[in-house]
Amino acid sequence: MSLASIGYPDRVRKSPDRKPIETEIKLRVESPAKARALLRGHAFKVIEPRVLEQNLVLDDDAGSIRERGMLLRVRGAGKVVTCTFKGIEKPGRHKSREEREFHLDKLEECIAVFAALGFRERFRYEKYRTEFARQGEAGHVTVDETPIGNFMELEGPSRWIDSTAKELGFQRSAYILDSYGRLHEKWCVARGVEPGDMRF
Repeated sequence: MSLASIGYPDRVRKSPDRKPIETEIKLRVESPAKARALLRGHAFKVIEPRVLEQNLVLDDDAGSIRERGMLLRVRGAGKVVTCTFKGIEKPGRHKSREEREFHLDKLEECIAVFAALGFRERFRYEKYRTEFARQGEAGHVTVDETPIGNFMELEGPSRWIDSTAKELGFQRSAYILDSYGRLHEKWCVARGVEPGDMRF
């Protein structure tokens, strides 16, 4: 049974050429507790409980995936392992790009297969994530606790993102389009720290 069949959003939306498209923004929040209270106060409910995510970004020795503005990632979240490809970002006030995912059983075996093809772990980042949605709506919100701060991610159709962000008390000037990898780089530069993995 899918989330959509019980009134909660599917995570995949299609572009006119039938490619699955991810559209999202990040919003910085003071604390996870305040973010959760804010969402519950607006009738959002937990659809995926809090879990520690291990995100491994893969690339070849030349960094060709990143150089082209793409992403290859393997994520372990509890017992769920997900392999994700993200395409080139489309310009706009939201972060929008092709996203393709599939699930597998063994994280280490997946990493080994990619390594044999020349794609090895280049960056690892961790976060605790809790996912929220409102019944009958087209998008969802995550609360992400990271070593560099706390964020909400709003993912869904552009109009839904804008209306939901406004309802939650955020202006468009608060939208963050950077990836967690890029945010971590900026965090390290601001503190004079050598960039490495983003881990607790």
